[in-house]
Amino acid sequence: MRNIAWFQSLLTICTVCMTPSSQADDNEKAGVLSFTLENDLFYGSDRHYTGGVRFIWAPDPSVKAPGWLLDLARIAPWFPQQGEARMGYGFGQSLFSPSDITVENPPLSERPYAGWLYGGIGLGVSSGRQLDLFSISIGIVGPDALGEEAQSSVHELVGADEPRGWDTQLENELGILVTYQQLWRGTETNTYSGRHMDLSPHMGIVLGNVFTYINSGFTVRYGNRLPDDYGPPRIQPGLPGTPVYVHSGDFSWYLFAGLETRVVARNIFLDGNLIQDSRSVEKEILVGDLQFGIVFDWTDFRLSYAHVIRSREFEEQEEVDHYGGIGVTYRF
Repeated sequence: MRNIAWFQSLLTICTVCMTPSSQADDNEKAGVLSFTLENDLFYGSDRHYTGGVRFIWAPDPSVKAPGWLLDLARIAPWFPQQGEARMGYGFGQSLFSPSDITVENPPLSERPYAGWLYGGIGLGVSSGRQLDLFSISIGIVGPDALGEEAQSSVHELVGADEPRGWDTQLENELGILVTYQQLWRGTETNTYSGRHMDLSPHMGIVLGNVFTYINSGFTVRYGNRLPDDYGPPRIQPGLPGTPVYVHSGDFSWYLFAGLETRVVARNIFLDGNLIQDSRSVEKEILVGDLQFGIVFDWTDFRLSYAHVIRSREFEEQEEVDHYGGIGVTYRF
């Protein structure tokens, strides 16, 4: 029954940030479906941000964004007032746990158990080598996010330790996030080996009772042919990427590396519930992510892998965290 619960939650899981392409593609499909799986089990650990999944659906560019969403995005004075917006939808789930999941009553110095189940709508406007992303996500933190069911089912499938402390998780709380990100892509250059390289800086702001932070960073790509994108997508919080891309040929690959710094005002998974008493820890204000990986592109199919190193997120945390992320994208 727990496996069935996990399967049902997986079908409803995972967020949205949609991106348009900045180049025309005569063979463009009706839409793009993207799946991302992140988990620390790739590196033999099981703690803190322990895993997440996300599905993104970006329909045909002819599907227009609703006027209310465009009007809301354009409240920001720097959001493009002109340009065709490509929209999309998605659902996601993220799981958080203390360092030792075999303890029924973890120490108060450990970050609490928590699940975050959400859905969202987003849009992106591309203007040359600049991309503006805006999204709204609404979901639930707490037992109704099905975090215990998801983690227990996965651990049963892979033979990992049973998580025993979910009775101490955060309480149910409605979560709302508004996200704005701006990305730029530098001019592609040729290297001595005949490969190509480019640099994509980014910056943004996230507001809500789940996360509130400002972020900035960059991604470097190096490969034989670079598609029209800004790197593979990641689950929030993390470096932004793009599920929609213009393929550059029958087969291509590129390596990527990126760095992001966040100044965090609120993280419910560390600060605890806003409107109820719950466990919490003293968070670090400055958090950084370092990622590197590889992307393989076929005509309508993309496969990516990223290794992520995240700096300490709370004061009692002894080590940085490592986790991996697999991304699969298919153009219909």
